[in-house]
Amino acid sequence: MARFDLYRIKAWRIPLVVSVQAEMLDDIGSRVVIPLRAVGPNEAPTLPRLNPVLDIDGHRHVLETTDLGAQPLYWLGAPIGNIKEHRDTITAAMDFLFQGY
Repeated sequence: MARFDLYRIKAWRIPLVVSVQAEMLDDIGSRVVIPLRAVGPNEAPTLPRLNPVLDIDGHRHVLETTDLGAQPLYWLGAPIGNIKEHRDTITAAMDFLFQGY
């Protein structure tokens, strides 16, 4: 499993999550994930550095950085894609959450 893999969770209100856990920790039975919430064309988050809008397959999603958490692998299932092209934006959002910059 790769960092920035996407997972679809049908049982959740926000069904799309991205794994942000380092690949060197693949032996752990869980993944730290951040939910991605679909947004309309005119919607903008109040803190765009913390909750950036990402274009995923032509659809806009807000990275809900403050809602990150760990989920067991068996619950996530197989990844449906990867968004490593957004690595810098996602990492900057986590830096802002944890470091304040």
